[in-house]
Amino acid sequence: MVSATPTACCTAMFAELVAGVRRVVRSHSDAPRIGSAVAGLLQPCLGRSEFLNADELEPGGSDYRQHILHVEPDGSFSIVALVWLPGQSTPVHDHVSWCVVGVHLGQEYETVYELRGGDADPHLAVSGHGVNPTQSVATLLPPGDIHHVENAGTGVAVSLHIYGADIGVLGSSIRRRYDVAVRSMV
Repeated sequence: MVSATPTACCTAMFAELVAGVRRVVRSHSDAPRIGSAVAGLLQPCLGRSEFLNADELEPGGSDYRQHILHVEPDGSFSIVALVWLPGQSTPVHDHVSWCVVGVHLGQEYETVYELRGGDADPHLAVSGHGVNPTQSVATLLPPGDIHHVENAGTGVAVSLHIYGADIGVLGSSIRRRYDVAVRSMV
């Protein structure tokens, strides 16, 4: 994944989203409530050509590309665009904070996992999977938000991620990568 310093993403629609997220984050402390409100703000922007500039839609090379679009000065939230070429994917991971994800272009294939077995026999079990099409939105709330995402389509996919963390400092929203066996749910 290529990480960058925040760009000057400043379409009018994007600026309205930032202002709306700022209001939500400043007026609520409950992660599920923040996630729901932020998802409601992001969804109408997705798929709209006036939402992002062409520079923010540029893919990377061998890995998906991360464009940091906004980091709130107090570090309370960040907005990132991830641009995926066909076949690119994340590792199996969870997150450092609440996260709202919306698919702006294309589609993403997601597999969701549960961590099982405790310290004696840690392993993952698939608890769900599906295709997230353009304009779909999901809220991820740690702990237990373990998943893998990939562009299984034939074209570029772009997703917007709004995190309750300072991605400019952290570089990524990934808290932990899971490199353990995947077993059937029993």
